[in-house]
Amino acid sequence: MNINTDKPYKIFAEVLEQEALNQFESAMQQDFVVRGALMPDAHAGYSLPIGAVVATDGVILPSWVGYDIGCGMCALPTTFEAGEVKEKAKAIFDGIYKAVPVGFSHNQKNTEWDYSGLPRTAKMQEIFDKNGLRQIGSLGGGNHFAEVGADETGKVWVVIHSGSRGIGHAAASHYMRLASGDGKAREGHLGFDVNETNGINYIADLGFCLELALENRREIMRRIETVLSANCSGAGDWDALINRNHNHAELKDGLWIHRKGATHAEAGMMGVIPGNMRDGSFIVRGKGNADALWSSSHGAGRVLGRKEAQRTLNMEQFTGTMSGVVALVTAETLDESPFAYKSIFDVMRQQTEMVEVVAHVKPLLNIKG
Repeated sequence: MNINTDKPYKIFAEVLEQEALNQFESAMQQDFVVRGALMPDAHAGYSLPIGAVVATDGVILPSWVGYDIGCGMCALPTTFEAGEVKEKAKAIFDGIYKAVPVGFSHNQKNTEWDYSGLPRTAKMQEIFDKNGLRQIGSLGGGNHFAEVGADETGKVWVVIHSGSRGIGHAAASHYMRLASGDGKAREGHLGFDVNETNGINYIADLGFCLELALENRREIMRRIETVLSANCSGAGDWDALINRNHNHAELKDGLWIHRKGATHAEAGMMGVIPGNMRDGSFIVRGKGNADALWSSSHGAGRVLGRKEAQRTLNMEQFTGTMSGVVALVTAETLDESPFAYKSIFDVMRQQTEMVEVVAHVKPLLNIKG
């Protein structure tokens, strides 16, 4: 895999389609780019490959963070018993669907959240005022999910994958339009000087959306804990909650590190890397790999697009492979079949220099939009 640039980069992906490589090469050729890395789950995305990490000098790019600002993972260890959860799995499954809106749905009333101390622009406030408080505690669709599973020791975990919902999308669209200069949120390596007004405003609203995404995951987690408590004995260990988003930009050593579908993995930092509906998630500890720009994969990575998965996969395989997991296994979720993704075990093998595995949480039940 040759990239026409003299800038340092490292590609950790063993399986990578040409389109993703072309996107990465195009990004690396930008004057403001300093370094780059591609994670093992990398595949083609919008403007920048999913699984790309790029460091820039003095420029921040909304399209390199993406539409779902702050999308990421939370994992909560609990004292619930795996056997009891498995026995009550269907009741818990039904209870979560009643408590947590999924897909395009949101709450019918506001969720309480004190965000008064968070910096934000007037535009961000205008976007949030539309229905922001009603979106907190909603899961979304696509590859967003909630799972209750157990690790090798029998410890039960609740794992959430969600982001800033429609609020983050609206904010991202606003700034992509500003970056384009023609009023259209179009694809491209279009960004802001971090010392000028648009850059300063984007950084403030990016921070707000990161906090919104975290609060959304926390609220989903609280609701799931309530459902579990209504059916089983136990509680969540909230002091040990892991939160790690994988769509963001952060300032480190004077450079802006853009992570587009990549998990922050500083030395000692806890993280969560999901696989698929069948194989669950890995709880990991970062190793602070500088070649990977202190990052790891954000999941397994798709090998089939959603339309291709719907067209080529079959329900018999999907149903068979999900045996033992209470989940929404239907034609509507066929594009989330394990067969639409790379092997999470191969992906984890490719990033032993970036993270160490602490636990493998296999799902007892899975919630999807």
